[in-house]
Amino acid sequence: MFLFLKAIILGVVEGITEFLPISSTGHLIIVNQWVAFDPAFTKLFDVVIQLGAILAVVVYFRKEICPCTASKEKRPEIFALWKKLIIGVIPAIILGVLFASKIEEKLFNPITVAIALILGGIILILVEKRTHKEVFTTIKQLDVKTVLLIGLFQCLAMIPGTSRSAATIVGALLLGASRVVAVEFSFFLAIPTMIAASAYDLLKHWHAMSSMDLAVLAVGFLTTFFVALLVISKLMQFIRKHSLTAFGHYRIVLGLLILLFLK
Repeated sequence: MFLFLKAIILGVVEGITEFLPISSTGHLIIVNQWVAFDPAFTKLFDVVIQLGAILAVVVYFRKEICPCTASKEKRPEIFALWKKLIIGVIPAIILGVLFASKIEEKLFNPITVAIALILGGIILILVEKRTHKEVFTTIKQLDVKTVLLIGLFQCLAMIPGTSRSAATIVGALLLGASRVVAVEFSFFLAIPTMIAASAYDLLKHWHAMSSMDLAVLAVGFLTTFFVALLVISKLMQFIRKHSLTAFGHYRIVLGLLILLFLK
């Protein structure tokens, strides 16, 4: 029973933090200091619950990203979006293959998370306070060069505590996207990015899973899915009326608390 409680706690943490610019990986590293499975299963569990978050994106934005449910007139626009997403994920795939294991070995620790949270929070606040010229007010307007550059910004999230969504959103804002476009494209780019990052680990470990392991994974997956679905809905409402500055302040406070606690 305690295993399922752990799965629910970690699923809630992942569901809340995956798409907010506050670093889900950083939060999971911190929470895993107190609530965790054995190291090998923890890695697989984190991968599986991320897929629950991705399913939430697909469900919430199904009309915008699923050609099978769209009208004939809208399908070319959806296919064009997927071409952009594939282009945007190329930098993360290349750099992930080259450096992911080394980064995980050296940087996956609370101190790195704390520093990245603080620096990322400061950058997010500064970006939001600058005069913002909106060049792209719809995702359709994003060109290939801009999408590729956003993909490069996303690679900063390989450093734990940075936040994939924060890196993507900040990059998109600096390149001239509106806040809504930046957040929506961050959601969409997460789909191929996280699927690509997860596929290898799943194939490598899936055959060794017991029935209990599968049950725990299912609980974590479903918890993450429903929590993430709610968070996506609330975030889309939030950004239409507010800036992302509050998340920057949260990151700084959390990072300082982690450093204080570690002392």
